[in-house]
Amino acid sequence: MSVLEKRGIIVFSIVIVALALAVSPALVALANVTLTRVSTDPYTNGSSQHQTEVEPDTYSYGATTVSAFQVGRFFDGGGSNIGWATTTDNGATWTNGFLPGITIYGTPAGPHQRVSDASVAYDAAHNVWMVVSLALEGAGAGSDVVVSRSTNGGITWQTPVDAHIQDGLDKTWVACDDSPNSPYYGHCYAEWDDNFGGNIIQMSTSTDGGLTWGTPRQTADFASGLGGQPVIQPGGRVIVPTSANFGGVLSFSSTDGGNTWGSSVNVASVSDHGVAGNLRSEPMPSAEIDPQGRVYVVWHDCRFRAGCASNDIVMSTSLDGNTWSAVTRIPIDAVTSTVDHFIPGIAINKAKSGPPAQIGLTYYYYPTSNCSVSTCQLSVGYVSSNDGGASWTAPTQLAGPITVSWLASTNQGYMVGDYISTSISSDGKAHTVIANATAPTGSVFDEAMYAPAQGLPLDPKGLRIKAGGEKPVPGATSDHPPLKGFPTAH
Repeated sequence: MSVLEKRGIIVFSIVIVALALAVSPALVALANVTLTRVSTDPYTNGSSQHQTEVEPDTYSYGATTVSAFQVGRFFDGGGSNIGWATTTDNGATWTNGFLPGITIYGTPAGPHQRVSDASVAYDAAHNVWMVVSLALEGAGAGSDVVVSRSTNGGITWQTPVDAHIQDGLDKTWVACDDSPNSPYYGHCYAEWDDNFGGNIIQMSTSTDGGLTWGTPRQTADFASGLGGQPVIQPGGRVIVPTSANFGGVLSFSSTDGGNTWGSSVNVASVSDHGVAGNLRSEPMPSAEIDPQGRVYVVWHDCRFRAGCASNDIVMSTSLDGNTWSAVTRIPIDAVTSTVDHFIPGIAINKAKSGPPAQIGLTYYYYPTSNCSVSTCQLSVGYVSSNDGGASWTAPTQLAGPITVSWLASTNQGYMVGDYISTSISSDGKAHTVIANATAPTGSVFDEAMYAPAQGLPLDPKGLRIKAGGEKPVPGATSDHPPLKGFPTAH
C-alpha cells in the first residue's frame, strides 16, 4: 500500500456552476464533481520545486486506468521522478507510487538526474502496462528513452529498460496495437524527436512487450516536429498526428508494423492566441481513434476568433491519415465570448461497436483571456459528444479557479503540463487525471494529481450544442511571435 493510501486518500467535493454557454448567457451546466487526490510529491531535494506534480497522461483498458506524470518539477526541465496512479475498479479506488530505477531520487535509485514526458500504454498481447519517459542529465535535452514495465496490472513496476540512448532527444510517446485481428497485434510504437537534429521525428517498435526496441526510423521525408501520438487502426495501420513545431499539425503512417514510415502530410495550419498569465501552453495536438478506424485530432486554435483574441478547441478527422477534414470548432463557448480554451485531451469510447463515435474532451481554460499572472483564473473543463462531434454537451467545470502563481514555475512559464489526457474505461465513462493546485505555504507548493471519483458521463441528459456552421476569420494568424529554432517540450 502506498504512503498516500496509508494516510487516507484526500477527497474534495466541489459544487460548481459552469460558464455560460454560447447560445445563451442563461444556459449553464451544473456539476457536482468529486475529485480524488491520487498522488502527492514526496520528495525534498532542494534542486526542484515541491510539492509539485505536472503533465499527466492516462490510458484505460477494461476497468483499469493508469496515469503517469512528472513529480518534483525542476525550473529548467524535467522532474525528480515519474509518479504513477492506477485504478482497477473504474476510479473507485487508487493505488499510487513512483517509478523505480530511473533517477537518483528513485527507490532503488537510477543513474539519471531527472526525467520527463511520461506516456502510458497497454500491450494486450503480452499483458504488459508500460510507461515510456525521457531521462535527462540536467537542464539539457534528454539522453535516454526509458521504458518502465508492469506485468501485474499497473500495481508494481520494474526497473526500466532503454529504448534508445542519444543526446538531444525530446517528447516521448507510446501506443500499442491491441486489436487481436491485426497482423501486428502486440506491436508497440514509441515516438520522440531529435531536438539536436532539427526535431527530426523518430519511431521505434517493440514486439516483445517493451523488453527490446528496434533501431529508430524516420519518415520518408524526414519530417520535423514534436509531440506525435500514434494511434492504430483495426487492420494494423499506424497513424501519427504530430505538431509541426507548433506552426501546424502533420500526420504520417506505417502499414508494415513500423518497419517503414511514409512521408508526412499536412493536417492543418495552426493559428493560436498566446495564453496569458505566463502559462506554459503551446498548441500540442491530442489524438484518438474510434473502433471503425477514424482518427480524431484536437488542438487549441484562434482561427474562429476576431483578432485572435482567444482560443477554441478545434478538431480534424481522417479515415486513412492522408486526407483530413476541414477544421471545425468545438462549440464550448460563443466565438464572441472572452473564454480562452487550451491544452486539450481527447478520448474515444472504443467499446462502442458502431458509429457515430462517443467522445470525451478535457481541457484547461480562462474565463477571460485578457488577464495577468495576478488575475488569470485557471480552470479545468469537460465536454462530451455522442455523435462523433456533430453536437456537444454543455461544459462542466472539474477544477478551479487556480491562480497561476500557485503552479510550478519553469523557464517556459507556469506549468500544469504541455498536455492532458482523457481515457474511457469499461464503465463507459471518461476518466482523466489533472493537475490541480491550491495556494502554496511559504515556498512549499500544493500542486498534485486529482481524478473525478465517479468518472465523467459521455452522454448526460440535457442541453446539446451543434457544431459546425462557423467560418474561420479571414486571415486569422497567431497573435504572438513564433518560437525561434526548434522547440522543446520537457
